Amino acid sequence: MATGIKLTSKEMRYIALFESITGASVKDCILDEEANRAIFIVKEGDVGMAIGKGGKNIHLLERMTNKRHEIIEHSDEPGQFIRNALKPALITEIRITKKPDGKSIAVVLVNPKDKGVAIGKNGRNAERIRFLAKRYFQIENVSIT
Repeated sequence: MATGIKLTSKEMRYIALFESITGASVKDCILDEEANRAIFIVKEGDVGMAIGKGGKNIHLLERMTNKRHEIIEHSDEPGQFIRNALKPALITEIRITKKPDGKSIAVVLVNPKDKGVAIGKNGRNAERIRFLAKRYFQIENVSIT
């Protein structure tokens, strides 16, 4: 995992609020003002606690902050992290390749009927996974096919 991720004071306040309401441990928070969403990376195994029974924690947080909240389960293994970030899309294979120039790329093969889910509206999910893969694993590009 990448070290030296810097959080703004606003992101730290969101993390404190999220952890106090859900009891889940947050590893990272990204505020996407353009899409009016907050993306939380939670410790492995904490997704259920973060969402809450029937989604009650998420609904409460969304009402309090007026933002959509997305939760991704962390993994130290890049393939699993990408799989977690693209849920609920059915991923058939993930190949991570190091190019001769030293940069890594990931190719994600998705079940054709889930391709729209993986890419997301206006490419938001694809954009999110590219950002996160670079932030955590120095993967320069993620291609969803």
